[in-house]
Amino acid sequence: MGKSRSARRGQAVVAAVVEPVDGGLAELVPDRDRARAWTLLIDGAPQSHVDLDDPAYLDFEYQRRLGHVIDLAAPPGRPVHAVHLGGGAFTLARYVAATRPRSTQQVVERDAALVQLVRRELPLAANARVRVRSADARAGLAKVPDGWADLVVVDVFSGARTPAHLTSTEFLDEVRRALRPDGVYAANLADGPPLTHLRGQIATAAARFNELALIADPAVLRGKRFGNAVLVAADRPLPVAELTRRAASDPHPARVEHGRALTDFTGGAPAVTDAAAVPSPAPPPSVFR
Repeated sequence: MGKSRSARRGQAVVAAVVEPVDGGLAELVPDRDRARAWTLLIDGAPQSHVDLDDPAYLDFEYQRRLGHVIDLAAPPGRPVHAVHLGGGAFTLARYVAATRPRSTQQVVERDAALVQLVRRELPLAANARVRVRSADARAGLAKVPDGWADLVVVDVFSGARTPAHLTSTEFLDEVRRALRPDGVYAANLADGPPLTHLRGQIATAAARFNELALIADPAVLRGKRFGNAVLVAADRPLPVAELTRRAASDPHPARVEHGRALTDFTGGAPAVTDAAAVPSPAPPPSVFR
């Protein structure tokens, strides 16, 4: 059984839920500022934030950036077919369901106990067309029909690191197979100085897609601190100007790199193959303090 802690919202005391899952110790902590909002942590590392009253609200900066990609992946409000590798608390699937009603989505989350916890404590809306599969991300992606997805979003961390088998050209071959010809791939990446992992992931995507963009905090791009970056790729022109405008207007402004500047940023890093793939680097302990 899960343990509970308490947090105060106005005059009401709301218990947090603390429960072991397959990937560690999960905590659902109530948001003090939003009546039915929660933050999911695994072993103390923040994973997701969900507002059940307003699923279009994205609190984490990297999720806001992925939200911009989702907003621009198709005309506003048009339903899409979306695949989410990595479920967490289903934040982005909820966002798509709220902003693009009648979308059809698949979520692949390896941690079956976490899926059960989230379904019980933070249930999806009754009209959300979201199928959740408990499986390894790459194995789950292999079951997606050819050319089915308008959008593939990858946000997978095991022990705060992206597994090696989700970083290779062979993995991106599976992504491309599942995407429609005009589909969009978006990945949440985490790295710090000297940014070896991030440069390698850009080079890997460039080996499989014609168009790339990277959204990140300028301090992360300069190698000044560990942080997240959102990599976007497609075989059609990306809405770089609008991505740039939206990222710059966020509460935590980000920069968008593309074209020659992004190529130069990789510094000649080679594309990653299955044979050479390694997990993303572990964040320093100070990141979650």
